[in-house]
Amino acid sequence: MTGQSLCAPPPLQRAVGNARLAVHMIAGRTRLADLFQQGAAKIRFPMAEGMPLEAVIINTAGGLTGGDRLVVSLDVAEGAHAVIATQACEKIYRAESGQAVVENTIVVGSAGRCDWLPQETILFDGAGLQRRLNVAMTGDSHFFGVEALVPGRSASGETINTLALHDRIAIRRDGRLIYADALSLSGPVRSALSRPARGGGTGAIATVLYAAPDAERRLGEARDNLAACRSETGASAVNGLLAMRFVAANAVDLRRDLVAVITAWRGRDMPRAWMI
Repeated sequence: MTGQSLCAPPPLQRAVGNARLAVHMIAGRTRLADLFQQGAAKIRFPMAEGMPLEAVIINTAGGLTGGDRLVVSLDVAEGAHAVIATQACEKIYRAESGQAVVENTIVVGSAGRCDWLPQETILFDGAGLQRRLNVAMTGDSHFFGVEALVPGRSASGETINTLALHDRIAIRRDGRLIYADALSLSGPVRSALSRPARGGGTGAIATVLYAAPDAERRLGEARDNLAACRSETGASAVNGLLAMRFVAANAVDLRRDLVAVITAWRGRDMPRAWMI
């Protein structure tokens, strides 16, 4: 129109969160050493102190989409023990443009223990996600962690047709890479998800990892625990790391199996956030 300029639409508001948590051991207890939280990332403590110390990560944005960014750093000092969960399943919604970025970095000092227990990540049709988990371990430290993906909520009749997913896990001990895993799916993915190596059209997948000096000796125990699962499962151990894989027909079966196996493995109940 004459005399008027055409204005570009304003940029969409994006969710950005950054959180940092450090714990150390004092007088036989794991205690808070440092806490930083900014934007959509919050950390709360159902148990103020104890052994282990339990923390819950909260994304106040309620989900992520293209252009959103959530960064969490955890530092477990020598001899300390921290259990980290999330308040709820993380939801990755359809992206108009770009991808959501989730970066989790964990450092575990000598004789330290970290239980990394986020709830499932749910992917919606058209979602874009770059997710990275980097774990740096020292000496005889222990790491136990789970990462689970649910491509669409089958109970609601959701299916995944297009997706942009880049998911990477790397674990190092004393600077040496002992585990690396990467999953990349982009574009029309419905046929790709039906392939046996990617779950055969399954409703949910998960990886449970245990890195510790006794990891390889516990392989038989892991396979015994997996025997009662409804999911298709498998376990292997090498380089001081044990990996358990779950491929389930639906998210309900996956969660049931994860809760049972993780509870038996750790010898303690799941974080309370998992039970809400």
